[in-house]
Amino acid sequence: MTWAPMLRMLASLLFVLGLLLFLAWALRRGRLRAGAGSRASIVVETAVSLGERRSLVIVAVEGRRLLLGLATNGVSILADLAPSKPEERAS
Repeated sequence: MTWAPMLRMLASLLFVLGLLLFLAWALRRGRLRAGAGSRASIVVETAVSLGERRSLVIVAVEGRRLLLGLATNGVSILADLAPSKPEERAS
């Protein structure tokens, strides 16, 4: 009985499991993007809590700035804001 095929199979199995664990870790940490075609970045510029699981959030997405109202029952677009000036972002 030779151990070489069994050791090769075990090494292959460990390699595949290690690769799966690494990919899961990378996806969780944001190192990889799920959906390679999505290049749109969403930036939360500011968020204000209104209490009782309600808040107002200004987000920038695809060149637009939106004022969103967040509540337990959903998300509402409250306003489409003008683009911010570069000096406002620095402060």
